[in-house]
Amino acid sequence: MSTALDSLLDLLDLERIEQDIFRGTSRSAVVPRVFGGQVAAQALVAAGRTVPADRSPSSRMDSSRGGPTAHSLHAYFLRMGDPGAPIVYTVDRIRDGRSFATRRVVAVQHGQPIFHLSASFQTYEDGLEHQAAMPPAPDPETLPTAAEMLPRYADRFSDPGMVDRLVEARAAVDLRYVDAPPFGTVGEPREPRSQVWFRTNGKLADDPLLHVCMATYVSDMTLLDSVLLAHGRGGWAVGDVVGASLDHAMWFHRPFRADEWLLYDQESPSASGGRGLGQARIYTQDGRLAITVIQEGVVRVPR
Repeated sequence: MSTALDSLLDLLDLERIEQDIFRGTSRSAVVPRVFGGQVAAQALVAAGRTVPADRSPSSRMDSSRGGPTAHSLHAYFLRMGDPGAPIVYTVDRIRDGRSFATRRVVAVQHGQPIFHLSASFQTYEDGLEHQAAMPPAPDPETLPTAAEMLPRYADRFSDPGMVDRLVEARAAVDLRYVDAPPFGTVGEPREPRSQVWFRTNGKLADDPLLHVCMATYVSDMTLLDSVLLAHGRGGWAVGDVVGASLDHAMWFHRPFRADEWLLYDQESPSASGGRGLGQARIYTQDGRLAITVIQEGVVRVPR
């Protein structure tokens, strides 16, 4: 396991300060604010830790043999987080039913809410089965790593330290672009679609909630790329747009491991009013649809 992944796992291991109150810290990000995926993942950890012990996710990755695990989350990013201050997560136990458990989490910094999450957990049950087919994509092992790919675009960033910061920010996760990222084709509008493969840089414990939280963390890294591609914009690191995540929703359909290759197939159906919408499906390497993701963010052109 990489040192960076160890550090990320420590970040997700929240301190319990009361029965339903937790405290987390932050790590450095590419921009001077808390990374949205970190807050979402930590909030889901807090929610999951209040599910009763006899209903907590099984330590086995086969969800048919355990208690409930997260099946959906819906979140709003309310304020920019301060990476230099702890984040307090308060959990409300909305409902514990026979099949579903619902939690509400508010993340607070400096006395103000910065993030709100609703999460639902479900005990496994049999049901109807169908799914959208996995789109074609190259073998992830044939694609360059972030450390190999990012230096190629060093001239696109006005900040000479940007490549190193981007590599460091993604060191815990092996994330590989199928095609050039937005900052690789600045000024060249493309179809608003993007694909990346990802997995953690090391093995994870057999805890379904951990894998769900790790996928939640990664899901905020590239989802709005497709919005930028449609307009030939390079993104926040280039400086030709400014923005932030507004809301985020995920549905977890089938068991998966975040330490095995997952295909993140993303597209943007709309951008208007200073906002851009991204939607995506995440597939296991053998073609099972694991997760659906939708996010809207502020995407503004600097004046």
